[in-house]
Amino acid sequence: MNEQLRTGVIPHLVCDPCGPAMDFYKQAFGAEELGRMPSPDGRIMHGEMKINGAIVFMADDFKEYCGGVSQSPLGLKGTPVTLHQYVPSVDKAMEKAVAAGATIVMPAMVMFWGDRYGVIQDPFGHKWSLATHLKDLTPAEIEAGMKEAFSQPMPQADTQ
Repeated sequence: MNEQLRTGVIPHLVCDPCGPAMDFYKQAFGAEELGRMPSPDGRIMHGEMKINGAIVFMADDFKEYCGGVSQSPLGLKGTPVTLHQYVPSVDKAMEKAVAAGATIVMPAMVMFWGDRYGVIQDPFGHKWSLATHLKDLTPAEIEAGMKEAFSQPMPQADTQ
């Protein structure tokens, strides 16, 4: 086993279906597929991808082994998890992901902590936040910016 796989935390995404999700991540994020291990019925029991240098494990939704309960965001009708990545241009990254089939949850904007930041949801229900770091700020500058940001209504994505 690769030493990188024995250290740190590796996200393990359940996708329904997994094969098209892996193809989407290649198109949307430039992911590199490292392998797929199909189960006897053809579903993906284990998939590995590298996204922006990080390893991500994936699998199809095997709810029959989870008490009959779906483990995918689509089956659960949501997810409390957001995957985050820094990119050279958040606007270009979001455009690329949307062109591949993602939807915008929060449009990219300059944030009080010094990043340009936005959130998308992939077609399989997983949320991704994308950011480009613009400038370093002091804790006092961040606190003042946060107070200002929270005094305003949060902008919403255009859903039309």
